[in-house]
This record gives sequence, C-alpha cells and structure tokens, in this order.
Amino acid sequence: MSHPEPNRRDFLKTSTGIAAAASTAPYVWTSSYARAADKNDRPNMASIGVGGMGGHDGRSASRYANMVACCDVDRKRAEGFANHFKDKKPEIYEDYRKLLERKDIDVVTIGTPDHWHSRIIIDALKSGRDVQCQKPMTLTIDEGKLICKVVKQSGKILHIGTQQRSENRSMFLKAVALAQSGRLGKKLTATCSIGGGPGSKPFPTAEPPAHLNWDYWLGQAPKVPYTPQRCHGNFRWWLEYSGGKMTDWGAHHIDIAQWGLGFTDSGPVEAEGTGEFPNHPDDFDPLKFLNGEQKIPNGYNTASKFKITLTYKNGNRMIVQDGPDNGIWFEGENGRIFVNRGRLTGKPVEELTDADKKWLDEEVVKLYKGKQPGNHMQHFFECLKERSFTVSDPFTHHRTMTSCHLCNLAILLKRKLRWDPDKEDFIGDEVASALRSRKQREPYTIKA
Repeated sequence: MSHPEPNRRDFLKTSTGIAAAASTAPYVWTSSYARAADKNDRPNMASIGVGGMGGHDGRSASRYANMVACCDVDRKRAEGFANHFKDKKPEIYEDYRKLLERKDIDVVTIGTPDHWHSRIIIDALKSGRDVQCQKPMTLTIDEGKLICKVVKQSGKILHIGTQQRSENRSMFLKAVALAQSGRLGKKLTATCSIGGGPGSKPFPTAEPPAHLNWDYWLGQAPKVPYTPQRCHGNFRWWLEYSGGKMTDWGAHHIDIAQWGLGFTDSGPVEAEGTGEFPNHPDDFDPLKFLNGEQKIPNGYNTASKFKITLTYKNGNRMIVQDGPDNGIWFEGENGRIFVNRGRLTGKPVEELTDADKKWLDEEVVKLYKGKQPGNHMQHFFECLKERSFTVSDPFTHHRTMTSCHLCNLAILLKRKLRWDPDKEDFIGDEVASALRSRKQREPYTIKA
C-alpha cells in the first residue's frame, strides 16, 4: 500500500483538532504551522540525539518532513548526521533547549540515551511540538505518569518507536489477534525470551574527548568520571542510564505480550523472579545506588541472566527470561504459537483456513485502528495529519514500561512485589515505592 509523502499544506489543512483521548485542552499551534498555512511544503522537523537509532530515525523521518536542525552533545555525531543532507544541512546545536527556542520547528524526533528521553519529551511537548521518541520512553515508573499527564495537557502527539506494532509483515499483530481471540485458550501464558545482558570487569576512566560534553551527557544521572564504555552504544548496560535487556528487547516483546494478554491499559499485580548482576557487591543497595549514594565497581551492572514472572488479575502470566530463541510464545490450554521478527509459527497458525486468514487480516486492521499496517515512521506522520493517536501511543507504552521496570525492581530487590495497576503503586513495600523515581542531579531535573 503506497502513500504520497505529506506536504505542509495538507499537513496543516488536516491538523484541525486533537484526539478525544488526549484531552479537551485547547490546541497549541506553533507559529510555523500558522505561518505556513498557504505554503505547499512539508512540515519542518529537528532531531535530538542523532547517533545510532537516533540518526536512523531522523533520516527516516526526513522522507516526510524538512530537516532544519539537529542536536547532540557529541559534536562529531551531530556533524556526521548533518552531512547526510547534501542539499541543505540542518543547523547543529549542542543544547536541545536552544533548538526548541526556534519558531520554525513543527516535529521533533528523540534518539538520545534512555535517561534523557523523559525530560526532552516533556520540554518538546510543552513547547508545542509533536514528538517521535525511540523506545524506551522512560527510565522510571513515575516518569511515565508525568509524560502521560503532559501529553493530555498539551494536546500534542507522542509516538514511540516500537516498530513491531507496525512492521515485520504484521506477524506480531496477528499473534496478538490470535491470543486475544480465545483460540489458544482462556488462561494464557506469554513467554518473552529477550537474551541475556553482557558482563564486564571494571573499566578504567579517562578524560572525555573534546567533542563530547560529558556533564551534559550524564544529565540527571550521578556525576562520574568519563568512561568510554558508559556512553553511545553501551549506555544500556548501566542502570544509571537504562535497564539492560529488560528495557531494550523487553520494551518490544513485553509490549506485544502484554497487548496479547489484553492489558494495554492496566498491568500485572505481582512480579517475582531471580537475576544475576555483574559488578554488584554483596552489600548492594538498589535505593542508595540509584539515588547516587553508593559507589560500585565501574563496569556494566544491568542483569546478565534473569527469569521473572508477572501475574495479572485474571490469572494470566508473563514470563520474561534471558533465553532461548529471541521471541514470544503465547500458550493456552488449546495450543501455542511463537512469533519473532522472522516467523509466526505453531499448529494454530498452520491450521488456519482461507476464511480464518481473512478473519485474521481483518482483526489486524482493527488492532491498527482501521488502517493497514506498514512503515512505522510513515504511520506517525499520517497520524499527525489526522491529529489522532498512533498505534504506539504513550499511554499503552507507559504500561509496557511499567512492566519492564517491575521486572528489574523485582530482581534487584530479590523479593516478590505486589503492584496495584489502578493506583500505580506498590502494595505494602515502602522501598519499592521509593524506587518508582530517582534522585536527579541539578540542573538536569525533570519538571512538568
């Protein structure tokens, strides 16, 4: 299914309201939207955090919008990204706040390390921009609550880069539809195999390179000496900045599994499991460490091995483990299926008749809010034109990330945790409740 690239006239003409799910707050237009109402051009955009997937997202989004600015605390990465645009290079910034002061930007993509996502999302939404952000949306549970509040207040669109909801030949959507249909049974277990995390010995520290603003890179996280293995592609193996495999592959597979179990607007009631963590001393205290009050060896410290069970109020369960075979099993009393980015298999799939396949295709369109799935970034820009929330909205992703964070907290605290998905708090566990958020370093604190 092909779609023409949106031009700015169409983008503005159809951007006349906000989704009822967002709020009844008045829509806040950027001046560039209003100024360009009679121009036949595309929306203007900027990318913040342009290394790795951030750079990929920015280049992908530039198919549908004009890239006018980019930002990265690593000057070399920013320059490398800008050089991709041969005709007109985007202006480079080190401080994203300066970028957001511009009046000609309509859309922002965010591809920074995870610990920066929430603050930049909130600042961009409040400045009147629609946002596409790489997963995971949050570093903590309370950040997700805050983002959902700001999305409703701003009336802006926030789209998350959980592309398994759109792409991979709709195999994940078909798995969700089969799981929700009852064909596998009434009591379901979803098993997510997401691979183990790396271990390491402690790393030496060094002087940061001149092209990197190390203090700004650290942001809200504790101040520590520069270590090359902390930043860029390795940041996710440090609890200070990410959640390891739980918030990497888990943000994808736990998302699909929870959708299939029917809990996109709720969550589990219990979390329990075991895990192994490199470089954690015997006296490791999760609360003190995550608040910057305990020092541990300077090496990777997210879980390398783990197995956690999440239990839901209807008795369904999700198992999150380090292996084997990256993907998701949905299993009930009537059968089981397996799905990953390469295949959808299992007897219930093999036995589908032509009529069943037609039904399944129709169910996929329903899950995709009446549209045909396809390119995830393209879907974002289509939703901007329609002012409707995307299939990867912040509210369901907040529930996904809550489950990811619950997995990590259960194995860090080494005990069963009871969770109230309505109040979004732990039951009878003050330490766990305190870990819904973290102490943040000034002047990088997150403010609504």
